[in-house]
Amino acid sequence: MQSVRVVRSLRLAPLAVAFGLLAACAGTGGTKPQAQVTALYAQLDQATQGYDTALQQIRAGNPAAGQKTLEQTLDTLKNTAVRCGATAGCDSQRFFSAYDHMLRLKDGSSIGDEGMNEEPQTGMALDQRGAAALPEAQRSVTLLHGQKLSELIAMNGAVKAALQMWLTQWRPNLIDAWINYQYLRQQMWPAYKDADLPEALLFGIMAQESGGKVHSVSRSGAAGPLQFMYATGMRFGLTNFNGFDLRFDPASSARANAEYMNEQLQVFNDNLELTLAAYNAGEGRMKRMVGPDTSVSFYDPRIYNQLSQQTRDYVPSVLAAAWLFLHPDSYNLRFPKIDGVAGSVTLKRPASISELTVCLGSAGGMEEGWFRTLRNLNPRLDPQQEQPAGAVVQLPKLLEQSYAARCVDGPWPILAADLHSAAAPVVVDAAPPPPAGPAKTRHYKVRRGDTLVGIVRQLRCSSVEEVAEMNHLRHHHISVGQVLKVPECR
Repeated sequence: MQSVRVVRSLRLAPLAVAFGLLAACAGTGGTKPQAQVTALYAQLDQATQGYDTALQQIRAGNPAAGQKTLEQTLDTLKNTAVRCGATAGCDSQRFFSAYDHMLRLKDGSSIGDEGMNEEPQTGMALDQRGAAALPEAQRSVTLLHGQKLSELIAMNGAVKAALQMWLTQWRPNLIDAWINYQYLRQQMWPAYKDADLPEALLFGIMAQESGGKVHSVSRSGAAGPLQFMYATGMRFGLTNFNGFDLRFDPASSARANAEYMNEQLQVFNDNLELTLAAYNAGEGRMKRMVGPDTSVSFYDPRIYNQLSQQTRDYVPSVLAAAWLFLHPDSYNLRFPKIDGVAGSVTLKRPASISELTVCLGSAGGMEEGWFRTLRNLNPRLDPQQEQPAGAVVQLPKLLEQSYAARCVDGPWPILAADLHSAAAPVVVDAAPPPPAGPAKTRHYKVRRGDTLVGIVRQLRCSSVEEVAEMNHLRHHHISVGQVLKVPECR
């Protein structure tokens, strides 16, 4: 294992050289820096020395000390970068560049004592212990097909802009996605682990796609926590099972997403940005754009300029969310601690998800209530449909005692049932609507590239379900040349 440490440390040596050059450049230039700027650049040089010290501690077999030294160096860089920004003539970009490089060293895949293809030894394996055995996010696998995920996330302007959005306007969405994911983690992460994909990538996609809302459906018909279109979902086994759309099942959706990502990573030669673009814009379109040169950058004008604004924003946003998943503390971000261990209860009395939400209240400190979590963990249940006594409902384990104390006897289940049975008054004296005349129809011939959703959007006066019912379509499937009967706008 000692030899592994030395080899891994030697892999990091080029970064040390880069920092040496960076510090050397700090004192050069056409003019002599002001005294304050010189002092700030001297602190940058000290940070470089701290980096070297961290490497030496790793080589000596003391990764914990190396990690501590690196964190102290990062704090120094942060504070110095702030002063640099307020000092005339000081180039802040030098500090941010060094900060970015050190974050990549801080990544768990590059400072531990595990081999390149081994699980981090600080984490626990998935076994019969279930959720308690899942490693913490900081210990999660960060390799993507043998490559460090942190080295695949380029800190360019687009990603930095997305980082700012996640840390400002989108911050509530990011926190909600984190909370939702912690309760879904036991169902979703194992599929990524089995596929040798980094957990941070799963979180980044989910945060951008649905925020962890299992029943989310987009205007284009994408559904589930990872927003699969119907046809793509079918290709990866997300069919209708006993009347339930498996796109809404967290475990099945994560499995399908992992299979899709690995398939497209192979197509695009492990180019993560092109693979994410394919997930958003469609793999067929990306293949036509990229052609045989899979080494082309996502930001190459030949690619970037042909993409929709949605896809241009999507790729850096996913990467930024993944980066924050790995390094929250380094961006002044604190994710809440969540006890996501899974549990279940057998209902002692009939209750719906809505009724359980009312009687559980803010148990466990969840001020916003448990409706979203209970829906996510029970995707097959209609939240308004009362489940019989004896039915099993999935919930966080920490709520098992709260259920017994609050939802079996006492005033809260009675109140919840009373609210659930309430109904708005029925208006009985309203005049009946005039009988509708026969609907006029016309015909539409399906062309190449048409989808049922696209056709209905052109009509502007119908719905997908109406057209599907009129033409007896199964799973919204249409074919080129098919003549559809469609409503005629009045």
